[in-house]
Amino acid sequence: MAIKRWNAVVMLALLAAPGSAQQPVPVDTAAIDAHLRFLASDLLEGRAPATRGGQLATAYIAAWFQALGLEPAGANGSYFQPVALVGMTPQPTLGWGKPGTPTDTLAYRDQFVAWAERPEADIAADGEVVFVGYGIRAPEWQWDDYKGTDLHGKVLLMLVNDPGLVDSTVFLGKILTYYGRWTYKLEEAARQGAAGAILVHTTESATYPWEVVRGSWSVEQFKLDQPRSPSIAFAGWVTEGSARDALARAGLNLDSLTRVAARRDFRPVPTGIQAAVRVHSALRHVQSENVAARLPGRDKQLAAEAVLITAHWDHKGIGPVVKGDSIYNGAEDNASGIAAMLGVAEALTHLPRTARSIMLVATTAEESGLLGSEAYVQRPLLPLARTAAVLNLDVTNVRGATRDIGGRGGDRSTLGPVFAAAARAESLTVDSEPDLRGAFFRSDHFPFARAGVPALSIFAGDNFVGRPKGWGTEQENIYNAQRYHQPSDEYQASFRYDGMAQEVRVTVRTAQAVANNRTLPTWLPSSEFQRPQP
Repeated sequence: MAIKRWNAVVMLALLAAPGSAQQPVPVDTAAIDAHLRFLASDLLEGRAPATRGGQLATAYIAAWFQALGLEPAGANGSYFQPVALVGMTPQPTLGWGKPGTPTDTLAYRDQFVAWAERPEADIAADGEVVFVGYGIRAPEWQWDDYKGTDLHGKVLLMLVNDPGLVDSTVFLGKILTYYGRWTYKLEEAARQGAAGAILVHTTESATYPWEVVRGSWSVEQFKLDQPRSPSIAFAGWVTEGSARDALARAGLNLDSLTRVAARRDFRPVPTGIQAAVRVHSALRHVQSENVAARLPGRDKQLAAEAVLITAHWDHKGIGPVVKGDSIYNGAEDNASGIAAMLGVAEALTHLPRTARSIMLVATTAEESGLLGSEAYVQRPLLPLARTAAVLNLDVTNVRGATRDIGGRGGDRSTLGPVFAAAARAESLTVDSEPDLRGAFFRSDHFPFARAGVPALSIFAGDNFVGRPKGWGTEQENIYNAQRYHQPSDEYQASFRYDGMAQEVRVTVRTAQAVANNRTLPTWLPSSEFQRPQP
């Protein structure tokens, strides 16, 4: 099927037509509160994949899809899409130092975390530590931190984020690109033949504090249970202070190395430090699941295509104790997104059917590297060529009504004007703040985008009704510092849902507009993503 360019005139006329933008979108905020309260309860023990709590979450979501009258869209006429995972609970040690000097053994969780990148019970890696700057090869930015250096068997020490963090003239300045994400850096380290990679943590470069690293990477880690090549043996994080001390004992200065790393002529720096890493992992070959449902379209031809609405149901499970609590409930991340998705599903059942179908997919193992959505992209329930767009809900608004709303990726595809029109229908403006934290690369829409499907991740604005200017940003910073990936991300009686209702209504309107248009959205020519031609 040929992909036609989005016709903006047709799209705007459709949005203004009776029965679409002008028809109120019903949202049951009491039901949304009930969904969030249940999914974030201690009973579900943090909703880790392949645990009792995770199974309770998926059963709950499937039951609600059925109660709403949505068709099963999973395997064998069910609501479930199996996702095979291997779980690895790490017990690592890390010692390093210059040969001939005492080895500095770091304190697990307080100074470092490490995990196996291969599904093996015991990983042992010894190698010279080489500082590789930001660990980036990006020909389109004329950037190569490796310069052809042979790094086979080495342990790569690298900075998080990208050079734009300190030099606004390169990359996108302080707007984090995919090259700044730790996931990319580990992929590139594997391509370089390294034994392992160690990321130097700072709160500014990672965009979250050490407590997030400590809690996120010392619990069970998951990989898709399938062959993966190439791969490094292990990966880890160290605190800035630990890296600084080790380099100082080797006669090197972290600040000086960081300054040099921001230049295009940077070359890898052998440190003379020898690292010894051991990771014993308790292995589990398990099966988790995405939960999928379908609201069939009314058009005989277009019903075979669909708009996907995604949100991840998983969180971190049970982890290190913080202030007497070890359950990482994930109320905002992402019980809120599932509650919003169920709100979208319920609203759609009260509105006229769209021409295309609408599918809702609650994904697993997002917190382990977007694994549920990656598994879906590899084996889609609906061919990607017939997937019109993906609208993603992750950490939705529990703080109140706003005057604005955001859609990450709206500047990359023709979904942007559609989303903006849907926002206007709810008297909202579109947040145009730059994506400094690289959030576009960190949620379940991203594997779809890489596969060529136009995608948006919808989020709350920061201009809150009845609040002073800057309050929304302040609350977001407090969340990132004090609750994100920590046991304190719990259900609060103070949660307010008028803002989440706005997100639900805009998501519904955007989905309706895409599902009713005869042509499919496309990526803009300036985007790095393009839909493969059929």
